[in-house]
Amino acid sequence: MTCVHHLAVAFMSCLFLCAAARADPVISAAKKADHGFVVYDVQSEFQAGTTQIFVRRPAKITGGPLLALYILPVEPHDEKRWGDARAEIAKLNIADRYGNRFGVVCVFPTFSHLPWFADHPSDPQIRQETYFLKVVLPFIERSYPVGTDRFSRALLGFSKSGWGAWTLLLRHPDMFERAAAWDAPMTMDVPRYGMAPIVGTQDNFERHRVTTLLRERGVLLGSEPRLMLTGWDFYREQTVEARRLLQQLKIPHVYRDGPQRRHHWNSGWMAQLAPWIAR
Repeated sequence: MTCVHHLAVAFMSCLFLCAAARADPVISAAKKADHGFVVYDVQSEFQAGTTQIFVRRPAKITGGPLLALYILPVEPHDEKRWGDARAEIAKLNIADRYGNRFGVVCVFPTFSHLPWFADHPSDPQIRQETYFLKVVLPFIERSYPVGTDRFSRALLGFSKSGWGAWTLLLRHPDMFERAAAWDAPMTMDVPRYGMAPIVGTQDNFERHRVTTLLRERGVLLGSEPRLMLTGWDFYREQTVEARRLLQQLKIPHVYRDGPQRRHHWNSGWMAQLAPWIAR
């Protein structure tokens, strides 16, 4: 047996072992949850322990494919220090009220660590971006009658999840059509607010830094507004700075200035964003 053959066998064996080591996620059957949602328990190699995917679909589906609106969390697991996103989604009846008359599938995924929507460079159980793109999206798209192109996916968040909505779209403009953020630290220049343990290094932070992504990738968004910027509370100054940068770079966007609201899921700001993001 030749040396080349030995190398080929070893290479194929390595590929097989790597593939075998990457386990498929284990996702439970749906269970009833609060506010008209159902919930799925998820075990994934990209997260520590059990995470969850909450879904609220239209009461009646009369057409499609539907828009999938991903409402991104600001806390780990299902904590509610900053309010109850699902209660607000239900209050506004987003699933039945919007989505080009057909409705919207509202998705609220949870994460095992503080969500900043990045992959840690060395910890395999803090792969938040990978978990979202490789586990959550595929599960929704094979389980619900939503579209599978970028025009059928939108992102909504506030604070750290508003940052996450923008970074996900800017890093993957071919996967998402719109991202709306309210009161988010868009011009943050070093990891803050519990971000450091998630991104791991300054270099990794730079790969997710909003201002850098806007400068390097904003041109990829085209001529129609795909970013929405709003908010007036904790991050008022950063919101204004981000607005100036968008104008300087001539990136089309939607901007809403005020009114001032409490930094909280249930302070009323979502009603301002929903008609644009879930259209």
